[in-house]
Amino acid sequence: MKNRKVYTLLILVTICFAGYAQKEQLPKVKIGGAIRFNYNLSDWKAEQVKRGGDFGYDVFRLNATGTYKQLGFNAEYRFYSNSFGGGMLKQGWIEYYINDFSSIQLGLCQVPFGLQPYNSNNWFFSLPYYIGLEDDHDMGIKWIKHYEHLLVQAAFFKNAEELNFGNTSAISPNRYSYDVAGRNKEVNQGNIKLAYSPDGDFNTSIEFSAMYGGLYNLVSNKMGNHSALALGFRHKMNNWELKLQALTFSKNPKDSAQYKNTIEMGAYGAIYKVAAKGQVVSSSLSYTIPCKSQHIDYLKLYNDFSWFNKSEETFHDSYMNVLGCMIAAGPIYTYIDSAWGKNHAWLGPEWTNAFAEGSKDAGWHMRFNINVGYYF
Repeated sequence: MKNRKVYTLLILVTICFAGYAQKEQLPKVKIGGAIRFNYNLSDWKAEQVKRGGDFGYDVFRLNATGTYKQLGFNAEYRFYSNSFGGGMLKQGWIEYYINDFSSIQLGLCQVPFGLQPYNSNNWFFSLPYYIGLEDDHDMGIKWIKHYEHLLVQAAFFKNAEELNFGNTSAISPNRYSYDVAGRNKEVNQGNIKLAYSPDGDFNTSIEFSAMYGGLYNLVSNKMGNHSALALGFRHKMNNWELKLQALTFSKNPKDSAQYKNTIEMGAYGAIYKVAAKGQVVSSSLSYTIPCKSQHIDYLKLYNDFSWFNKSEETFHDSYMNVLGCMIAAGPIYTYIDSAWGKNHAWLGPEWTNAFAEGSKDAGWHMRFNINVGYYF
């Protein structure tokens, strides 16, 4: 009789605990990622052209997202080859959901500037990326608020990704997005972005971005500044999408005269120079073709053009045009791009000064690129 009472009590406790566990919200975590390979043929690399291009490893990445009650997180870590910067955190933040329409992110967040998530369609992005104004991520806090016809983002970034916590140490170029490097550091930056959609679904939107922050010079130990403004337009209709953007930026380091007209920027394990002031205009047109094939879901055809007008009169402008196609086949995404550049560090023989002084004798160079990725 005594044992029966004990068993009954245990059963009641188990039932109560199970009911409590069902009511209690448990953390939810999702793990994903991708493995990508790349083929490229660059017309300025004579020996590579002779052997018909190169095919090799691009990147392995891991993505993790999760939620718990009103909290969430988002992280992406990428593993490139050592010559391409090695391992790096692309993004990573903790998010607090105030309600269904607003949230706050803390950590390595995407900077709210320009058309997002990308100003382009191709694997190479567009010229704003190479001067740190497309898909940039910095360390700080960001507030996001959705209204019926308006999306507002405001952020404060203490600095770019900091990997060297020294007293006067320069930033490491082993990073995904381009940041000011070398003699200067980005500090105490404020951003605001407004996106207005007449129909509320953001298939059509007009977007305004503004940024202002400090540039701390490691040589003079004085604070300079940098700023940028952007105006963008996006329109989706049926299978077409048009993106237009114009931006202007200015970087004013407190440095000696010989360093006033250029600024160093770094990513993927290397540093180059960029004109300290300029404007970039870009256009992107794409058309998506649904496919009834059991192997291919859709094709996306696109052409992305951008022009970097450098304010310094003796500098020579940079240009970029990418004509390509993205093939979606289940978990496999393939980008086939013909990327052309003039005074472009990644699309031509000149690395250090292509985005700075450039060359009046620079011609157009082409890189044919195929990037294949499996996403899980």
